[in-house]
Amino acid sequence: MKLVNPANKRRHTLIVVGSGLAGASAAATLGELGYHVSCFCFQDSPRRAHSIAAQGGINAAKNYQNDGDSVYRLFYDTVKGGDFRAREANVYRLAQISVNIIDQCVAQGVPFAREYGGTLANRSFGGAQVSRTFYARGQTGQQLLLGAYQALERQVQAGTVTMYPRTEMLDLIVIDGRARGIVTRNLVTGEVDTHLGDAVILGTGGYGNVFYLSTNAKGSNVTAIWRAHKRGALFANPCYTQIHPTCIPVSGDYQSKLTLMSESLRNDGRIWVPMKKGDKRTPDQIPETDRDYYLERRYPSFGNLVPRDVASRNAKYVCDEGRGVGETGLGVYLDFGDAIRRLGRKAIEERYGNLFDMYQRITDEDPYTVPMRIYPAIHYTMGGLWVDYHLMSTIPGLFVIGEANFSDHGANRLGASALMQGLSDGYFIVPYTVGDYLATNKLDKVAETHSEIRNAVACVQQTVQKLLGINGKRTVDSFHRELGKIVWEYCGMSRNAQGLETAIEEIRSLREEYWQNVKVPGSGDDFNQSLEKAGRVADFFELAELMCVDALERNESCGGHFREEYQTADGEAQRDDEEFSYVAAWGYRGYGNREDLSKEPLEFQYVHPSQRSYK
Repeated sequence: MKLVNPANKRRHTLIVVGSGLAGASAAATLGELGYHVSCFCFQDSPRRAHSIAAQGGINAAKNYQNDGDSVYRLFYDTVKGGDFRAREANVYRLAQISVNIIDQCVAQGVPFAREYGGTLANRSFGGAQVSRTFYARGQTGQQLLLGAYQALERQVQAGTVTMYPRTEMLDLIVIDGRARGIVTRNLVTGEVDTHLGDAVILGTGGYGNVFYLSTNAKGSNVTAIWRAHKRGALFANPCYTQIHPTCIPVSGDYQSKLTLMSESLRNDGRIWVPMKKGDKRTPDQIPETDRDYYLERRYPSFGNLVPRDVASRNAKYVCDEGRGVGETGLGVYLDFGDAIRRLGRKAIEERYGNLFDMYQRITDEDPYTVPMRIYPAIHYTMGGLWVDYHLMSTIPGLFVIGEANFSDHGANRLGASALMQGLSDGYFIVPYTVGDYLATNKLDKVAETHSEIRNAVACVQQTVQKLLGINGKRTVDSFHRELGKIVWEYCGMSRNAQGLETAIEEIRSLREEYWQNVKVPGSGDDFNQSLEKAGRVADFFELAELMCVDALERNESCGGHFREEYQTADGEAQRDDEEFSYVAAWGYRGYGNREDLSKEPLEFQYVHPSQRSYK
């Protein structure tokens, strides 16, 4: 790494888009180093970032339990958990840095749970046979975000970071092949503006809301990285989306989002369904002999702590067999009866009290006395903009961190690794690699009258006016809901070639109708949430098609990408390492055109790819 000396750092302006865990930690660290940082947040405060929704914990290879953990084991578990579709070097670096993250957060005052003697506590998570997950009750993401937020606000007070709340990035400014700024819209006044800098860092989260119903915050969207994609940044592995097995089941067509119950609950909760199809007895009337603890039966080594893709698929299998619970039959039980009898109610309250309270508020059922009902739902996206080892995209000067990039999780993310990646990228990686980029490249000052800046602004304004001018008869939400059903049906928990081809046709047809019949009331000159959503849904249409194209291209099953044609005799994902051991990186070729596929071969020097087994 080349370095920028402290005096020269003050001469550089960096743009950070997003202020969740990845964005806030990056902006705070870069400000602390002396750079001038402009940080953009589409909420009113960084504290409202979706990072607060991460409940269960953050992984780190500290081996505090003395149960055999190590940096190598965390690296191995992550590569294996991602079904051998991640880049080894990035994952090993993540495992190394995990140790530093915990020290950083403890120093910030993050209130991690502690053992009786005062040492930091750990619990287990899916895909691992050791306890390496640090947690703050059931609100780990919120507490980590508050730590990063305090560091960020310290830099705001010091004058190194300037915050732009309620401001959305709508385009990337690329000059002489380099990312030099962004075009934004003030979500309160409607004003379109430009911001210039020496590098742009995107920490804008994932695109799970393409499915409409997901565990993501309603504001989460793909717009920032998709607009960068349309400016030349390759988009990697878009079909790799994660289904989380522990979500409160859908209760009706009126729902706008889904609620996640933390994976940490699988430490003490046992998952089961009735043995017999159509058994509609209440759970207390079903004796042990009539219960199928199917994860414990099929995966004795890992039991209820198999990785998320495995747990989700098995829940789907038993529900497809007609053994699902609840009114819709799309649910399984997560039962704490044994744990309460073994440990006592007080111990369970201490571990999961706020999660149990949340479940009861939503369902009006008491999980201390009756089992929770859960079902898989869209949660996380492993795909994102392609980045190199320095987290730089194919556009020089454009860095991508956290869930917005593709880099660390392969085809399936292990639980408690999202917080780990966001903080490692923001606190420990991008501050080095951005400095190397600035020290290596001579960046001339950009005039605000540059033609590329005018063109980018014109593109944004043209899109805004086009959406406002359609004046059709359908709401943005009605289109988004229909799109989500298509993607969930054909590119969700399982996929097949015929379904994906059908989805592509239906998405294209619905997208054409969208541009002719969507109704966006109001104007672009003030606060207009319908306009915000309309631009985001337009991007979701294009992304949804690419997801299906990518899934159709990948003729194998791996992790969360489960092609029904490619499975083992007992229903497990069947990879094809000869043909598909690569990162699929797609290049934009204009509206309506098929994108170009580039392939980055994945080479494994330290972990030999094998058929994944959690039995």
